[in-house]
Amino acid sequence: MKPRGATELQMEMLQKYVSKDILDQVQICTSIPGKVPLDPNKLNILWQKNAYNQPNLQEFFRNKDRHKEYDWYVFNSHWNYEKFRYYFDIPTERSVVIKNGLDFFPKRKIYKKGDPIKIIHHCTPWRGLNVLLLAMQDIKDPNITLDVYSSSKVYGSEFSDDNDKDFYPLYEQAKQLPNVNYIGYKPHEYIKEVMPNYDMFVYPSIFEETSCVSALEALASGVHVITNNFGALYETCAEWPVYISYSTNYEQMAQDTAVAIKTAANYLHEDFIQDHLDDQQKFYKKFYHWNKKKFEWTTFLKGALNEKKMISL
Repeated sequence: MKPRGATELQMEMLQKYVSKDILDQVQICTSIPGKVPLDPNKLNILWQKNAYNQPNLQEFFRNKDRHKEYDWYVFNSHWNYEKFRYYFDIPTERSVVIKNGLDFFPKRKIYKKGDPIKIIHHCTPWRGLNVLLLAMQDIKDPNITLDVYSSSKVYGSEFSDDNDKDFYPLYEQAKQLPNVNYIGYKPHEYIKEVMPNYDMFVYPSIFEETSCVSALEALASGVHVITNNFGALYETCAEWPVYISYSTNYEQMAQDTAVAIKTAANYLHEDFIQDHLDDQQKFYKKFYHWNKKKFEWTTFLKGALNEKKMISL
């Protein structure tokens, strides 16, 4: 199975929206330096989506002499850029932030008082599923259920075969809870199709996100989001979600998550929340649609290519 995590999906969108004539002049390597060979005849770009503390980045970034191997560094959030600037002193004059984008904005579900409340969680299992399942144990309202699409299979069969077994106990725990449906891996196209059927996306993250496409997808679908302020989540989600505080005390974070879910369930039908979700969806369509990202990428690449040509004269 071909892996199609957020990095692969964003690359597909880049190739779909940005002119092939422009892309043929650049060599883009995603996240891991050297994953794609450098091309001396092209503009070499490292599109950095991984976090600063990933082990496979240390050798390259701690050697400042190697920073010049790439013409430009593109980061998926200001949070991520600032981490690389602080820890590795990357060349700021050759760095730019272009955030992730989306190209689907479905008709939003309107929640009415008394309807069943459906929660979706479609993040990989090491990012906070353990906390969310703890929280669901404290949810006694039979009207509230959680569907879990968590799996490492999103990164391909080889990765899943090596790593997914570590999370079998967590999947089994999900299957045993009466208010949780463990569904497991589904392709991205399926997630896009079912997202509008949900009322909440709950993500008590224990992973320093550098952006979080899963949250973007929920926000862009007009789904009510409950998350925390860990990593770049506050930048990605802005003022739209209900935030709980990140804590290394996972039991406390689970309690806070459960309180947030129960509180949201009581006001989800209110007009001011429905208006808020309408505005939320409009915001992400305006600022995160790939039509806008197309403009940002095209403007950046044209400028960088022209600069490289001028230097070579």
